[in-house]
Order: sequence, then structure tokens, then C-alpha cells
Amino acid sequence: MNDLTQTAPRPGFAPLDLGARPLTVQIAAVLLGTLILAISSQISVPMVPVPVTMQTLAVTLIGALYGWRLGAITITAWLFEAALGLPVLANGNGSLLSFVGPTAGYLFAFPIVGALVGWLVERGWNGARPGLAFVAMLVGNGLCLVLGALWLSTLIGLEKAIIAGVVPFLIGGVLKSALGAAILVAFDRGRKRAA
Repeated sequence: MNDLTQTAPRPGFAPLDLGARPLTVQIAAVLLGTLILAISSQISVPMVPVPVTMQTLAVTLIGALYGWRLGAITITAWLFEAALGLPVLANGNGSLLSFVGPTAGYLFAFPIVGALVGWLVERGWNGARPGLAFVAMLVGNGLCLVLGALWLSTLIGLEKAIIAGVVPFLIGGVLKSALGAAILVAFDRGRKRAA
């Protein structure tokens, strides 16, 4: 066996392998993840009706690193914090109104996106395969835009939703996907060096 086969992730493996850790570690990871999501939400370029934030990068990475189940739980916990009124969303927003406004579709897409990216990463679309890691991130970003635009179209119509809720985010989605894949590659290399 060569080194690559010995260090290759097993099927169903999430990079941080949090599912195999004690419950206290998992709870701490969820809390840390919600903090990371809240911070990423504050890195924002105001646009109307949907701001550009680093949320999608954080969402895809949480799914990728935590695994699909714990990733979705973490993202849902962050949205629950927002529903309680904590200022964890873009521009310090957080209330139940966030879940009926123009960005609601994107918010509801986040746990699905995190779970999908985590599921793909667990199946080998990870840092050991940079091209597939990029595609996993790209699929996550694309799904977020589609689901967000579908909700937005109920408020402003499909054409306007695509113009305002998809087109301005395409280049950013590609760049965030590349950055996310690069982080997964760096994580994989670090893991291999430590092994």
C-alpha cells in the first residue's frame, strides 16, 4: 500500500470526523460553527434586495468539515438564533421577519446546502480531489442561488429575481467555491502531514 491509500478518507468520512467525537465536543462545534456563521454574515457588501456576504462560504465549509448531519444541525441552530432575535445575520439582522423577507429563500436554503456539500465531501468530493471539491462547493453555491431566487420570485417576479438575486452573485459564487475548495485541499494536506 502506498501512502495515499493509507491516508485516504474512509467512505462516509467528514474531515473533522465530529460524528465520532463525544457529545460535548459536538455541542462545542455547533456553538463555534454558529459563531463563525454570525461573523461571516457581518462581512457584507450592501445590495438591494440581497446583500453579498461570506455566509455561503461559511455554510459550505461547515457542511464540508462537519459532515452533512452536524453541518445541517449547526446551520439550523444559527438560523434559530436569528429567529430568536440575535443579530447573527447580515448587517446585524435577526428576527422572525428575516424569514419572510427577500432573503428568506437563501436562509432556508442554507441547511440544505450545508447538508448537500457535506454529503458530497463524505463521498470523496473533498480536498484529496481538488476538482471535485470545487464542484461540490459550486453545486452548493448554485443550489443556494436557485432556492433563494425561487422565493424572491414570489415577491418581485422571476425575471427580476434572476437579475437581482442570481446574476450579481455568480462571480462571487465561483470565487467562494474556489476558496472553499482550496481550504479543503489545505486541510487534507495538513491531515496527511499529521498522519
